[in-house]
Amino acid sequence: MVKAKVKIAGDSNPGRVRQNNEDALHIDADRGIFLVVDGIGGQAAGEKAAEIAVARLRARLERQTGTTEQRIREAITMANNEILRAAQTNPEWEGMACVLTVAVFDNGSAVVGHVGDSRLYQIRRGEIRKITHDHSPVGEREDNRELSEAEAMRHPRRNEVFRDVGSEEHAPDDADFIEVQRIPFEPDSALLLCSDGLSDQVPSNEIREAVERHAGNPEAAVRELIEAANRAGGKDNVTVLVVEGEQFVGQVFPPVSHSSLSEQGGSWLGRAAWFVAGLLVAAAAAWFSRSLWMPRPVLFTPRVLVVGATGAPFTSIAAALAEARPGDTVDVEGGEYREQVTLKTGVSLRSHLPRLAILRAAPMSPGPAVAADGVKDARISGFLIKADEQMPLTEGIALNHSDVEVDDMEVWGAGVGIAIRGEGSPVLLGNAIHDCAREGVLILGPSTPWILHNSLQRNKGAALAAREGARPALVGNVFDRSALELPPEVPTATVKEKNYFLDAGRGGGRRPEAPERGGRLQ
Repeated sequence: MVKAKVKIAGDSNPGRVRQNNEDALHIDADRGIFLVVDGIGGQAAGEKAAEIAVARLRARLERQTGTTEQRIREAITMANNEILRAAQTNPEWEGMACVLTVAVFDNGSAVVGHVGDSRLYQIRRGEIRKITHDHSPVGEREDNRELSEAEAMRHPRRNEVFRDVGSEEHAPDDADFIEVQRIPFEPDSALLLCSDGLSDQVPSNEIREAVERHAGNPEAAVRELIEAANRAGGKDNVTVLVVEGEQFVGQVFPPVSHSSLSEQGGSWLGRAAWFVAGLLVAAAAAWFSRSLWMPRPVLFTPRVLVVGATGAPFTSIAAALAEARPGDTVDVEGGEYREQVTLKTGVSLRSHLPRLAILRAAPMSPGPAVAADGVKDARISGFLIKADEQMPLTEGIALNHSDVEVDDMEVWGAGVGIAIRGEGSPVLLGNAIHDCAREGVLILGPSTPWILHNSLQRNKGAALAAREGARPALVGNVFDRSALELPPEVPTATVKEKNYFLDAGRGGGRRPEAPERGGRLQ
């Protein structure tokens, strides 16, 4: 990927009516990933949906396997099904969902993924163009020019959507779910992503003027637009993210007139007086009640804990993990480590260079090499797990009731490559699992794991076996002649279409009549 030269700014504000902020945004300039999420569900539920969406999209989009369009579809679907699962397990989150818009830069283009009524605009040479389509009754009528922008902004059903992320289960290629399109990103253009807290309050032409007025200073444009949304009522959370190309130049505009930001009647002086009075009252109320609703801020800076390097404070992975806090990363230098690694909630564990950190059986322990029990939001990547007759491993990785991302790992010669038990939605992404004595991947219990772009070859048992209510999603994997054992609920045709089988080409193999516990895809 050729990285575009851009200037970026983004911010989110709760608005003037709501106390909590269910919006979220994510900016990754190095990878060219820009995301705005608007949570649905009220109170903590909408915030939780937005949190899950950001985490899942980051996890998938940061791994650059597959086309950008595939990554976006898989990322949004992973977020969708994880939000649904979380809502089903917690009554307080029932009905939560979100809408979102994401843009990923890819060699002079922006690939846009979109669900709902958040928006992406393109601004160039004095024009603004809405790229995304609102998946809502009012937005659809506006896109079809049955309603003007002003009529749509005032419509009483403006807040309704007919597509969201999290209310029902989906697959990446489901029709009428994810809108994906690729647009050129010229150096003299700018993109603006926003929640409907902006687009419901500020007309698109005024959005364009603010961005162009502050060309070269996207922070100022973001501030002005959030202030404009709040000045127009601030009825919703508002999030704005601006990405400028290196040659983006705006037109010259007169100083902004606050009267142009409202279509309400009355004199400018009258509106200004009410606005100033409103600000004073709001500021006084906020100051007076601040201690009641705002907790004392806690400063936390994620750390990188280094293992195995010359002069590093940690000589073992276990010691570094014991010290790690959620948000930290444990970075392991090359070498052979004979210890059982126990993952920790919120902590990332990585080999500094892929495959150079080798995990072997711990002394007096046959495995697993890596274990997680009830772990959430953790990640392990880049290690080689190797077993042999002298140092056997019953399992390479054992995930019990855990939501862990396992990516870019190699598991060689274990009894079972990766075992997943109990509930959870772990992610296996881009791993090589080979020459195991039994199953490459064994899934037991009512979990919904994501198995994406892995290679499972020369395993003596089934390449993958899913039993006891497991429902894996299988996309882009490479399987050799080993059979797959899948429950009847997992559609065989979809598995054949979306994965690769080396013995018969893509879509090869057959599935005989399913025995009682499921079927075997040969």
